Amino acid sequence: MTEKPSCDFPGCGEVGMIVSRLSPEGYLVATGKKAYSFREAYRRFHYCSGCHENLMNGVWSRVRKPDDKNDGHVAPTAI
Repeated sequence: MTEKPSCDFPGCGEVGMIVSRLSPEGYLVATGKKAYSFREAYRRFHYCSGCHENLMNGVWSRVRKPDDKNDGHVAPTAI
């Protein structure tokens, strides 16, 4: 049996059952390699359900704010 990955959110020790393309800071992080699809272009992170829910809440609240569009990061809804 393979060991389950731990949650990538700093300070969390739970099992990371949810795979996401969002970093712990809530941004898409490029792999730095030439990629031909979304799946190849961005790193994968593992999160427990609680950390993933908190992360997604933060992303959606940031996307809704009109004054936070010039931070240089790709919005998760842009792809």
